Amino acid sequence: MENTYKENNFDTIMKGRRSVRNYDPTVKISREEMEQIINDTVKAPSSVNMQPWRFTVVESDEGKEALAPLVRFNKVQNETSAAMIVIFGDLNSFEHAEKIYGTAVEQNLMPQEVKERQLEMLSPLFEQMSTEDKKEMATIDGALAAMNLMLVARAYGYDTNPIGGFEREKIAEALDMDKERYYPVMIVSIGKANEEGYPSYRLPATDITNWK
Repeated sequence: MENTYKENNFDTIMKGRRSVRNYDPTVKISREEMEQIINDTVKAPSSVNMQPWRFTVVESDEGKEALAPLVRFNKVQNETSAAMIVIFGDLNSFEHAEKIYGTAVEQNLMPQEVKERQLEMLSPLFEQMSTEDKKEMATIDGALAAMNLMLVARAYGYDTNPIGGFEREKIAEALDMDKERYYPVMIVSIGKANEEGYPSYRLPATDITNWK
């Protein structure tokens, strides 16, 4: 399949990206294209490259039925979108450190001595890290992935809406995830807009920036 990713400059993507709540329910996204979108999404940065983000793509009728009682006032997105992408943070992401750094060495992206030094330094750090600190890290990294996902989706010609209003304590179990390990960060709905999202005002840099 030809890659449908379009080269767009930042201004074009940002002008076209609006939060859409009502999608064309007839539009579906193939698994192959969704994987391409996610592969582009995870080029986002993460703390010491541990990539704690985990994605559950809820696209089936059964999946959306399970999600429906948990998304509060975001039911239209759940009913009409091509998919609801639930982003979790893996609180045990350091289990993948050897694979991440080892593969980097194999691909000549990192010298062996750097890998060994990094793992020696990070291993005790992650062992001692509190659950709350891991959640904070997962939230920051997951939010970076979510924003990247919305920009990537726009470049593929799709619309999105970030959703923070959902039942955080229940969503992992509803999607057959280990709630002790996977911390819910955000949901991003994706599809083709059925009606254009409203533009919104943004405070200018002069209102929100301090210079020292």
